[in-house]
Amino acid sequence: MNEKHRCGWCVGDPLYEAYHDEEWGVPVYDDATLFEFLILETFQAGLSWITILRKRENFRKAFDNFDYKKIASYEQSKIDSLLEDAGIIRNKLKVKATVTNAQAFMDIQDEFGSFSKYIWSFVKDTPIKNKIKDYKEAPATTPISDTLSKDLKKRGFKFVGSTVIYAHMQATGMVNDHEVNCFRYNQV
Repeated sequence: MNEKHRCGWCVGDPLYEAYHDEEWGVPVYDDATLFEFLILETFQAGLSWITILRKRENFRKAFDNFDYKKIASYEQSKIDSLLEDAGIIRNKLKVKATVTNAQAFMDIQDEFGSFSKYIWSFVKDTPIKNKIKDYKEAPATTPISDTLSKDLKKRGFKFVGSTVIYAHMQATGMVNDHEVNCFRYNQV
């Protein structure tokens, strides 16, 4: 039996454990993946992450594989069909925010060359490695997530409060909030 120590938040659910072991906290520099996580985190606001993970493939199908160029040009008929899709979170404001965020995402790409260059500049292009003993000690927000959230809002993004942005930073490896005794802590 494999007795790897994992962060306490994921233990006991195979989907959660796989996400933790393979994705969470791994630095992401690819714009398409950064956008996917941004959208998933947006929909997660007010819900549990496991709820979103369980619907991830449905989101992927519904939102054209998270193709921000397609999403940015969604018309009302597509938005209406998304609001009828029981496989995703049917929140009108979040669905509309996804379209708005795709447009703002491309504006950032135009300005900075890539969304990755923009977002990673907030941590000086280097992951922040925290020393968390218990996942419950991890902050919900930080001064960096506050600043990034404000800047994204100023650029037209929706549902990007500091808590959502900090979760995005954790998921995409901008911060390493694995517990120090987690087998992934030194791997990411």
